[in-house]
Amino acid sequence: MFWALFVVGHDCGHGSFSKHKWLNNLVGHLSHTPILVPFHGWRISHRTHHANTGNIETDESWYPVTESQYEQMGYVEKLARFYLPLLAYPLYLFRRSPGKQGSHFMPSSPIFKPSERNGVITSTVCLILMIGFLSVLTYQHGLLFLVKYYLMGYVGFVVWLDLVTFLHHTEDDIPWYRGDDWYFLKGALSTIDRDYGIFNPIHHDIGTHVAHHIFSNMPHYHLKTATEAIKPVLGGYYRKSSEPIWKGFFRSYLACHFVSDNGSKIYYQSPTNPQN
Repeated sequence: MFWALFVVGHDCGHGSFSKHKWLNNLVGHLSHTPILVPFHGWRISHRTHHANTGNIETDESWYPVTESQYEQMGYVEKLARFYLPLLAYPLYLFRRSPGKQGSHFMPSSPIFKPSERNGVITSTVCLILMIGFLSVLTYQHGLLFLVKYYLMGYVGFVVWLDLVTFLHHTEDDIPWYRGDDWYFLKGALSTIDRDYGIFNPIHHDIGTHVAHHIFSNMPHYHLKTATEAIKPVLGGYYRKSSEPIWKGFFRSYLACHFVSDNGSKIYYQSPTNPQN
């Protein structure tokens, strides 16, 4: 349920839920506040991700670190990113990704424009109220109540969100670009579709990720049709993996740690196999 709410809010963030901005904002907050996602803060950083997908220097989420950055990362950073990747989302909301500054909760964060200040404040206030509500429930019914009826669902949501995002942008044959060698379509094609089996309809066919990156303002219920339409046009540029989700995750988990410090159209490497 948490994940389904997130995907509805995700469409609102792209403006594809409704033609009316106020309705997108309203439903976005109603969907994201209960799962502790700051709607406007997330919406803006997610917009940056879509505008820069595949660009090592300017992408926002699940972009690769360079080999030198990897060697300089501290134990805690490596632990969060490479060994506990499916619990990274709350940390990302507070601190963003390695090499980035700012928080999704603070209007002064460099990811926001001055004109976006009020929206960010609104979303942060909504989250504070939600935390207050959860605190009251905990006071009235006890910590076990909170764990059983909220925290277990929240942890499941975080794991699934990180898993899906990781799988769509982390693959050892997906190229990454630098500088003038990058442009929007190249980046949009630097992702991969996945098959989540019985979960596909539950999370609104979000596995159709290539079409989503090309047409980010398209509602989720058109993505399957759009995917079938673009396949013959894209040919070999279209990527889809039909392997089991768990297998794809562990393969990428072991193979994808960093990219070269130099060059463009480069691929993930790992410490045990740096010449991938």
